[in-house]
Amino acid sequence: MPLGRPVYHPAGHDEALRAVLQDLRTGRWVSTRNLLTETPDWGLWTQRTQVLGAAVAGSDVVRAWRAEEPHSTSATVLHTRVLVERALRAHRSGHRQTNDLWREAVAACGEASAMSPEDPVPWICLLTLAQLDVGQRWDQHRAAPPEPMLFPGPWQLLAEADKRDPGNREAYHRMLQFVYARRSEGPLTEAYNFVQWASAAAPAGSALHLLPLYVRVERYRREAGQEQALDLHWISEDATRAALLALQLWFDHTTPATSSVLDLSHLAHALWGAHQFHDASRVFQALDPFYATVPWTYRTRSPGDADAAAEVFLQARARCFSASRGPG
Repeated sequence: MPLGRPVYHPAGHDEALRAVLQDLRTGRWVSTRNLLTETPDWGLWTQRTQVLGAAVAGSDVVRAWRAEEPHSTSATVLHTRVLVERALRAHRSGHRQTNDLWREAVAACGEASAMSPEDPVPWICLLTLAQLDVGQRWDQHRAAPPEPMLFPGPWQLLAEADKRDPGNREAYHRMLQFVYARRSEGPLTEAYNFVQWASAAAPAGSALHLLPLYVRVERYRREAGQEQALDLHWISEDATRAALLALQLWFDHTTPATSSVLDLSHLAHALWGAHQFHDASRVFQALDPFYATVPWTYRTRSPGDADAAAEVFLQARARCFSASRGPG
């Protein structure tokens, strides 16, 4: 069983992506072009462009690539990712140029969609930008929901992404982030309703079965400081059922090499919190040697401290492995 200290890497188990990330960060984009050209499906394409875009949002390497290959679909989509990430960062920091960056990113989404109409990423990017419209002033951000229990929101954008890649993991997470932005405080009723609706129709193997675990972590984060109540929350019947359903409907149908480290970390955390130690140990093994700081960081006294999050992760993993081995 793995006993080493966990490693954080945005590419996780995707060895090919880890290799090209270093090249891209140092200004070399040819290996990135080759990797994206060879990416076999929309789910992996979405995941890789997201990681790459976030990694180089502070540099001009993608602009240099586009200057040399202006008709490259990969370069255009990655450029869109970079602009969306910059708009998000500006919004979080309250930067005065947020609106200008937002408009630039929206225009890039349109260009990418026109160049590659079958690609879900431009629509996912528009869905990502929807969370900046806190007052839902844009018509497309307050469309009628598909069911009465849901909220007005960017449902057409989600539908366009879903049409191109049904059940796309990032698309549904972006919709969940929109819900959080819409209701930044108070009960998470809308979020719970959304993830229950999304996961109910998802097939076995879909990462949408983990969405309820993310909402539970968000509730955990908002109630920080109430440690005893939070611990009881994780061993409740509903929380345990959600963790076991995610295990059975997602984990048992997937492989670590194609799985999000963030998803695996949330599942390991939920099973550990529910005292399902044997099942949690299976997920910890699948994670090795990686981990994500979230949700472990919310179990610390200083959320955001990666070292403190790693310590909680190690303690939880050791507890699960010990319980799985049994006495003696």
